[in-house]
Amino acid sequence: MMSYFDEALNRIGTDSMKWDGAKERFGQEGLLPLWVADMDFKAPQPVIDALKDKVEHGIYGYAAPSPDVNQSIVNWLSTQYKWAVRDEDIVHVTGVVPAISNLIRTFTEEEDEIIIQTPVYYPFYDVIEKNRRKVVKNPLLLENEHYKMDFDGLESVVTEKTKMLILCHPHNPGGRVWSEEELSKLAEICEKHDLYVISDEIHADLLFDGYRHIPFASVYESLENRVFTALAPTKTFNLAGVQGAYVVIKDATLRLRYRQTLASTFVGANMFSQVATKAAYDHGLPWLKELMAYIQDNYKLVEDYLSTHMPKIKPMKPQGTYLLWIDFEGIGLTAEERKKWLLEDAKLAFNHGPIFGDEGEHFERMNLATSRETLMQALDQLHAAYKQKHF
Repeated sequence: MMSYFDEALNRIGTDSMKWDGAKERFGQEGLLPLWVADMDFKAPQPVIDALKDKVEHGIYGYAAPSPDVNQSIVNWLSTQYKWAVRDEDIVHVTGVVPAISNLIRTFTEEEDEIIIQTPVYYPFYDVIEKNRRKVVKNPLLLENEHYKMDFDGLESVVTEKTKMLILCHPHNPGGRVWSEEELSKLAEICEKHDLYVISDEIHADLLFDGYRHIPFASVYESLENRVFTALAPTKTFNLAGVQGAYVVIKDATLRLRYRQTLASTFVGANMFSQVATKAAYDHGLPWLKELMAYIQDNYKLVEDYLSTHMPKIKPMKPQGTYLLWIDFEGIGLTAEERKKWLLEDAKLAFNHGPIFGDEGEHFERMNLATSRETLMQALDQLHAAYKQKHF
């Protein structure tokens, strides 16, 4: 029986960054794009229907913040994570990265140090440096084919100029879902050194079987006066182009300071984001469950294919997200040689590992959120290039 997610949709000519923007991004024609983190799947039908209703209303004037949307968010966080959030704790923003930028500007000063745990989502570097703050790296440890936090290393890099840590939770690109024990240890260190924490939890809903997401701010009640949790339905339900996110800030004083910063940007509510968010959180859970079953099957397909046909290329099994971190060290190419080979011989567009940090030297990030037909085409193209090189 064909799955909802099996349909190989044609996205060319739809102004898709992933498909139409690949030539400009990679400088090559005819690439199969498995890079930027959006899905080749239609959003849940209730979201599509809700957006249609709003479009057909025909009036697209200024939107007022909707209390109904906040209630949907409160219900989702309670149901999915047993996390009690109040309506007033929620601050709506245009996206997670803009939210992080404004949090940095609100709660740190120029030349302050901000810690990131590398390899990590590459916009973290830019959002720190373009706000004239300093990146401090606390590299993750790669053990038993998974990343873990280096707590001793974290303690060693904190100075009097260190004011904040940005946590990628679940981790992008490695797919780790951090455990309660790890989060508790991290919380202790951040409290000890009086660090603010921005917890980017945009991938929180995208969990593999056997794993659960624990909001970092929920680990200890005392974290409420230092943690800013950035969330959105956009990754979960493939709504990135609608542009909407929210930050949960439990502390009223911190929340007021952040709202004052946002007020200076003069960005108002997006009616389509509000409609999509409410519909997704109210009606999207069955779709999400089917999605994650499909993503896990896609991972298994890649794992089996690589071990059978290209054993020198090794995927890191994710615990969450729809992103796959693949180790190419065994083929013996440098990062630049590998990039050229993938583009010119395999005709594949992945996210090149080094953009996530020096620790990504041997890796590429592959997007699993595509139809099985497209995924098999990508694997066959990779295999043909692999055989040609006689690895």
